[in-house]
Amino acid sequence: MVRSAHSLSRKLLILCVEDNEVQLRLRKLVLERDGYFVVSACNATEALRVFRKNPVCLVLTDHTLRGATGTQLAARMKRLKPEVPIVLYSGRPPESMGPVDCYIHKSESVEHIQESSVRPRIISSKEASRGRG
Repeated sequence: MVRSAHSLSRKLLILCVEDNEVQLRLRKLVLERDGYFVVSACNATEALRVFRKNPVCLVLTDHTLRGATGTQLAARMKRLKPEVPIVLYSGRPPESMGPVDCYIHKSESVEHIQESSVRPRIISSKEASRGRG
């Protein structure tokens, strides 16, 4: 079955965490263009607050943040909602993946990140939740 980005994204909320405002706007723009709802945060504290208060289906986070690393942030988020996939992007691979579901090099285009990591994890997450329901 072929799924379009629009049919997959219907009412799905992605949390994008990035301390570089230009990068954050770019990632948000690409995801919104594909029909996703996007909330954003520029540091770990704000990201946790948004994550707790919203029905986030996926987190896309930079590794270098104010207040914590992306890996530390992912660990805190997984304690709250272990079913939510977390995609970490960084200029260099983390020493350990830890609680992160997927790592992407920051040099990848935003479109490639969306195609290779965001969409497959959303599909997987939706299928898993249907199996539980």
